[in-house]
Amino acid sequence: MDLRKTLFVLPNLITLASIFCGFNAILIVARDNPGPDNFYRAAVLLIFAMLFDLLDGRVARMTRTQSAFGLQLDSLADLTSFGVAPALLIYKWVLFRHPIPGFLTAFLFVACGAIRLARFNVLSSGPGAKPSRPPRHIVGLPIPPAAGVLISLVVANRAVGGALSDTRYTVVLFGVTILVSLLMVSTVKFRSLKDLKLDTGTMLLVLFVIGSSIFVWRRFNPQFVLVWLLSFYVLIGLLETVRELGRRLHRARSPQSVPPSGDAPSPTVD
Repeated sequence: MDLRKTLFVLPNLITLASIFCGFNAILIVARDNPGPDNFYRAAVLLIFAMLFDLLDGRVARMTRTQSAFGLQLDSLADLTSFGVAPALLIYKWVLFRHPIPGFLTAFLFVACGAIRLARFNVLSSGPGAKPSRPPRHIVGLPIPPAAGVLISLVVANRAVGGALSDTRYTVVLFGVTILVSLLMVSTVKFRSLKDLKLDTGTMLLVLFVIGSSIFVWRRFNPQFVLVWLLSFYVLIGLLETVRELGRRLHRARSPQSVPPSGDAPSPTVD
């Protein structure tokens, strides 16, 4: 048996497992009048899809079997499990109450996810269309955490006895879906979790995330931890963008330093 070929198949099988979870979730919510248990089961399946998505890339890097084929397959898996499936889930859960706006909002999420994946493939492909090393920052919100925001709300809804699916939160959920859709195709830079450096800043951030997650776990419900983690990830990207814009405005407004008269260096002659 050729070990190299076996290792090449392994990450692709993990990617197919992600597609399986997404496809199964679609079947669950596509039936007529799905109930709260169906929404919860579909959301849990999509969480497993997220875990498989995190795993396949790391297995490919560990076994050094990264390829253009794997990159394209991963994008197709993401569009299924984190594009179509969560869009259908959020539509059948809440957005259906306003059929035309709900349909357009769900489609906006799928369309922005497809554009985000296409842009990522172009930016991350090196010579010969092979995947290049992941950058420190990614342009636009990645589609897995964008879908994760919607999925986590469905999971948290079960913890609060279905309160989030009340009609008074319909407009809020419309807004959340539109926001994460637009963030996917924005130029906001988000930190890549694939190339973290173990420096002081990263360790302090990790400690804060762990401590705040424990607080959310004990103060509210364990299901809200995922909502908090994904929301915090989006917030970090937005805050870093605002800080960078502030720096650019400061540099643009600061006067150019002009050397005093007579102090300018004289030109040299060869």
